[in-house]
Amino acid sequence: MATNRKPNRLSAEKSPYLLQHAHNPVDWHLWGEEAFDKAKRDDKTAFLSIGYGTCHACHVMERESFADEEVAELLNRAFVAILVDREERPDLDHLFMAVCQAMTGQGGWPLTLLLTPDKKPFFAGTYFPKERQMGRYGLMDILGQMAVRWRDDIGDVLVIGGQVMEQLNEPMLARQPGEWDISLAGQAYDRLERLFDQVNGGFGGAPKFPNPHQLSFLMAYSRRFDEPLAQYMAEMTLAGMARGGIHDHIGFGFARYSADAEWRVPHFEKMLYDNALLAMAYLEACQLTNQPVYRTTAERIFAYVPREMTDAEGGFYAAEDADSEGEEGRYYVWSPEEIIDAAGVGPGERYWRVYNVTDAGNFHGASVPNLIEADLDRLAAEFDMAPDALATSSSARERCSSRRAESASRPSRTIKFACEATASSADELARLLHG
Repeated sequence: MATNRKPNRLSAEKSPYLLQHAHNPVDWHLWGEEAFDKAKRDDKTAFLSIGYGTCHACHVMERESFADEEVAELLNRAFVAILVDREERPDLDHLFMAVCQAMTGQGGWPLTLLLTPDKKPFFAGTYFPKERQMGRYGLMDILGQMAVRWRDDIGDVLVIGGQVMEQLNEPMLARQPGEWDISLAGQAYDRLERLFDQVNGGFGGAPKFPNPHQLSFLMAYSRRFDEPLAQYMAEMTLAGMARGGIHDHIGFGFARYSADAEWRVPHFEKMLYDNALLAMAYLEACQLTNQPVYRTTAERIFAYVPREMTDAEGGFYAAEDADSEGEEGRYYVWSPEEIIDAAGVGPGERYWRVYNVTDAGNFHGASVPNLIEADLDRLAAEFDMAPDALATSSSARERCSSRRAESASRPSRTIKFACEATASSADELARLLHG
């Protein structure tokens, strides 16, 4: 990002995410009546981007598009550009994530939406590169086409916006009065059983999210209905995640999701709420099975959060960035030589062999430590150690953790902002959308 540019109106904000865009040539506005009054006065579409400070794809879109003069010229000429930090405005994030999922069948960040001047969305998506690539539409193409459509087919655009809000208001966002029916639990279980990955654990394919609330549900369902398969699905998933690279075996804690179905390579960003819910799920599994691996995994989360996700005044950080020094995952990957340099020859060799750290690597030529393919019995015999002791040996890990903590590539963290606004009712959504 060019820092010699004149700062825009975001430079007075406190949000780390907004400040990352404070020198963009885009004429960013905050969410509010000033922005939409301008859209009405100038007869322009509102371009809304929602992201947060530790999001890798948000960083990429900022560098590729929002710091780009050509993109900025088009946005400033034909749109009113609005930037929102989802950690400041979870109400807006909740609403427009529902819009995106309803319109496209998926969601993610950065959220990208086009709205009429009266706040009705008619286009939604997530990350877009500047130019079309790998089958993904480019932002320049989308903005150019939508600017023309707003000018020439405004009636159709307004109809689409009205239809979107009508569809959302009825089945998704309005109050849904009713009584609890135990059959709903069976329906949820049946759906999870159909989606279950019998090889790796988890549900569905890549990218694969931990979804700890689903695992807690399965364990509760197993107890309530004496259904061993429900417990098996939860345990297999928890064990697979604990072995995988989504679990940080050096510094502990879990990444937001796995980029593959095997839990091998994570999206390196770590979220506070994911780790809180995962700690609960692992403790529930320990209570259910009395297996020490679940307790150990929870204890590692409890060690990670005070050390890495708590500031000096006791507040919690919301997330750790996936990027450091402008590279995704730089802080978390290793080579065998780096392990040996940090831990010493003997402990280092044991560690990199147990945790599958290789010269070829599994992420852009480097390795995310994991236990997915570890043959602990064979390696234990080779090193004359008990298998459990080999996997949990702390000396090499602690040395690597200390070395990593000294690294200049430590990722940034963001504070979660307090926010009273919620999107918990139809009344609130009506107020938000229509003033």
